[in-house]
Amino acid sequence: MAPILVIAAHPQLGQSRVTRALMRAAAATPGVALRDLYALYPDYDIDVAAERAALAEARLLVWLHPVLWYAMPPLLKLWLDEVFGFGWAYGPGGDALRGKDLWLAASTGGPEGSYRPDGYNRYFFDAFLHPDEQTAALVGMRWLPPLVLHGAHRMAAPAIEAHAALFAQRLGSWPDWPEIAQLEAAPDCSVPADARPPAAR
Repeated sequence: MAPILVIAAHPQLGQSRVTRALMRAAAATPGVALRDLYALYPDYDIDVAAERAALAEARLLVWLHPVLWYAMPPLLKLWLDEVFGFGWAYGPGGDALRGKDLWLAASTGGPEGSYRPDGYNRYFFDAFLHPDEQTAALVGMRWLPPLVLHGAHRMAAPAIEAHAALFAQRLGSWPDWPEIAQLEAAPDCSVPADARPPAAR
């Protein structure tokens, strides 16, 4: 199993330039396993056991996707709902992901300037990442600074290829990133056993 697992999710991959370029870069990088969710599960019927097996040996999990309505694509959200289960990823006995790293590689249609208080998206882009960052904390993963490409719709091909090369370089050099040494460990967000009602008998 590869130490780096890239979970890619693009509902219209045939129309994508950025996600496809980054997927090609990931597939060509040693030590990286790539899973294309929309190719694997066109019927949205996720094989939870297979996904957890893929996660088991990985030390770095990468979510690769475009930002859709300020969030992850729907199939990735379903993957998260089903794979990161109570008692497996969090809650009592749920430590399968603890100590691993989570890295987001995302692209937006809007330019960087639109993610400002005076832009049409009204907030800096980091404001939309709180659910992802807290998900990492809840399951005991270290949240790494995201790699974001803004303005993907109008990005020229050479700039996309340069971004894909940067993505590959970062994958290939993990965990020897200078900024990682300065990151704190994941905060303790332990969920108590009584946070959910007991299973019906």
